[in-house]
Amino acid sequence: MKQISKRQWINFSIWAVIYILFAIWMENLWLLFGLIVIVDIFLTKYIPWGSWKKSKNPKVRETLEWIDDVLFALIAVYIINLFVFQNYQIPTSSLEKSLLVGDYLFVSKLSFGPRVPNTPLSFPLVQNTLPILNCKSYIEWPEWGYKRVKGLGTVKRYDIVVFNFPAGDTIALYAQNPDFYNLVEIYGRENIIANKTKFGEVMYRPVDKRENYVKRCIGMPGDTLSVIDNQVYINSVEAYNPEHLQFNYYVETDGSVLTEDQFSMLGINKSDRALVSMNPMVYCLPMTKKAVEMVKRIPTVKQVRIEPDDLRGSTYPTGYRTGWTRDNFGPIWIPEKGETIRLDERNLALYHRCIRNYENNTLEIFPDGKILINGKPEASYTFKYDYYFMMGDNRHNSADSRAWGFVPEDHIVGKPILIWLSLEKDRGLFNGGIRWNRMFRMVHAN
Repeated sequence: MKQISKRQWINFSIWAVIYILFAIWMENLWLLFGLIVIVDIFLTKYIPWGSWKKSKNPKVRETLEWIDDVLFALIAVYIINLFVFQNYQIPTSSLEKSLLVGDYLFVSKLSFGPRVPNTPLSFPLVQNTLPILNCKSYIEWPEWGYKRVKGLGTVKRYDIVVFNFPAGDTIALYAQNPDFYNLVEIYGRENIIANKTKFGEVMYRPVDKRENYVKRCIGMPGDTLSVIDNQVYINSVEAYNPEHLQFNYYVETDGSVLTEDQFSMLGINKSDRALVSMNPMVYCLPMTKKAVEMVKRIPTVKQVRIEPDDLRGSTYPTGYRTGWTRDNFGPIWIPEKGETIRLDERNLALYHRCIRNYENNTLEIFPDGKILINGKPEASYTFKYDYYFMMGDNRHNSADSRAWGFVPEDHIVGKPILIWLSLEKDRGLFNGGIRWNRMFRMVHAN
């Protein structure tokens, strides 16, 4: 012990305290056995951790030093990505104009508490597939159950939330949009499995390796939610409409074509413009309330009307007739942890995915009405998780809980807190392609 320097003791003490606090935060005292490694790295040095530094070959030392730096960086990035924050790019327009396609976000995992990973052995900064190699970026064993450690808060109504796509538990590799369950409704399970050329392999993904989605939390556990003529109601009370809420509108002109400057003024990208008719000239455009007021002031515009309800679109639950549509949905009760429901035909249609897929029970339904959960006859079910109802602010162009159902608490990833980069897809990088006014802007739930 006399050979151990004061500097070694200081370094050991700092890292030991950090590691102990981490073990307490993780609520897993088994991690304290890792202190043995820290003791050896800084004090006893029975294992020659840095023996490569003594090599007489400078090229060997240089190469191993580079490898050592890369490994340290990968481990640091992996830990930060798991427990602190991760980068996320907005891929679709479902939250326009609150968040725009091309926004790059820092997503805080501390806001709601980080999850202990279901698949701890995975490549950092990759969600589920390694680029180029086009193979899984994770090893399925070991696969741990759900555990969330304490964070700075909990999900609140109207928060913008990043979460793992619940209906992404099973995928057809070559056809992931729409989700697998809608594909089954359209083509049949047997046809999907048999036609690997078109659909690819059918595979399961653990919770933390399902695709990341971002939506606004509209419904909380225990709420009864409904949508009536595009207005959301929570427990029969009108919900708050976000500032940048938008719907699709038919815009009819006197035959004139809307100009690029006019589209730019309205904030409508090229991919969001749809020409419905040439005679008369009618566009279908997603617009906020403010944009609707602006387009009505354009001299060549004759009429503006909201897009009619989509009566043909599929809504949750898949394969069960509710009469619900995109603009008139519900009422539907959102499951709450500890609450019990009766297992009748309607409740089984609405909540069987919660029971079977999300809470990992076996569920058998027989023609005579008998119901077995985990092999036992049951007439009711008590939920283990809280669930949330997520919707996009771009209401007519958002595949959200109206299409695929509830988001279980174990699928919650984090909260977007900062836009660190924003790129306009319709413009070149040096021709207005960078939205400087959105750089380093906080994400607010409004």
